[in-house]
Amino acid sequence: MTEENIVLSVWSAVSPFGLGAAPLDTGLAAGASAVRAVPDGVDSGPFPQAGLVPSFDAATVLGRKGTRAMDRVTALTVATAGLVLRADGEPDPAETAAMALVLGTSAGSYQSIVDFTASSLTGDRPYLVDPARFPNTVMNRAAGQSAIWYGIKGPNATVAGGRLTGLLALNYAVRLCRRGRASTVLCGAVEELTAQRCWIDWHAGGRPDPATVAPPAEGCAMFLVEPASVAARHGRTPLLELAGLGFGATPAGGDPATALAGCIRSTLDRHRIETPDIALLAPGCLPGAPAAAERTALDQILGTSATGRTEVRTGSVLGDTSAASAAFQVAGVLAATGRGELPPGGLALITSIDPSGTVGCAVLRAPARIPATANTGEDN
Repeated sequence: MTEENIVLSVWSAVSPFGLGAAPLDTGLAAGASAVRAVPDGVDSGPFPQAGLVPSFDAATVLGRKGTRAMDRVTALTVATAGLVLRADGEPDPAETAAMALVLGTSAGSYQSIVDFTASSLTGDRPYLVDPARFPNTVMNRAAGQSAIWYGIKGPNATVAGGRLTGLLALNYAVRLCRRGRASTVLCGAVEELTAQRCWIDWHAGGRPDPATVAPPAEGCAMFLVEPASVAARHGRTPLLELAGLGFGATPAGGDPATALAGCIRSTLDRHRIETPDIALLAPGCLPGAPAAAERTALDQILGTSATGRTEVRTGSVLGDTSAASAAFQVAGVLAATGRGELPPGGLALITSIDPSGTVGCAVLRAPARIPATANTGEDN
């Protein structure tokens, strides 16, 4: 195993603000909600408003070849991966071939799963289904298709873990790097906005009044994870350094605030991190009981000073990106660092609580010297 510092060196996103890191950065800085009334022709189930990636069409963004049977989750992932890999022009095929890919998702594409299942129940025969649509029902379809699209031949993994999915994917990527399984990992998480996903979320949430919960949203955020020496070898400037990751679970009948506070404390202690060094908070819970528990946990660990720190709240701006929420929290910290909201050497604390009771946190450190131009998957 290598104990070398692991860094995030390039990032980009496809979000309700548009394609690329720059629209997301601008939207988060402005603080204006990306949630809009659902346009005609888009089915968002019981929700009249949503955070939809504007005018996103797979054939338009990626070209017609290979996209005819591509579902929305896969298209969002392939598009975002391309923004990251082409940050400095066309990628070196040899470098890309050696990369690994770790993608977080809820269950792949709910739309593909439900539509394929429905066709087996409504057709003349259960087996008279379109075989071209079957690959889209597999959870790792988006990761596999992205690897094929860009020639990524290293380890390929798909991770699902609710709202913690982005942090779990990051943890998986770090393990690949530390154990020498891959030198560079393309890592992130994705979520779709389709009628099937919206109805499933609504039923799973107890059929709430849509006006009382965060509107659903979609998108994908991805970044390169690699040892600092690998980033330097390829001429990439580290944007953030991983300082710590931790996960836990709320016992049956327990308090999620206590579970998250314990997770944060053990992570800080394990990595010898002092709370005064934490300059930026990136909470992930949406308004309601989870957000209250998250705030309680932060107050327990950081004291009253928790309210005085700069905060990046991606959920309140983007909407409920579900499995992609933690990846967007990471993207939010990357954007804030580029804007100078995280001082050189400062630490950012990302936290999340899933309705299932699992909790997680990540601590990211800004480099001692933050580059004037960040590697954001855009033309610099």
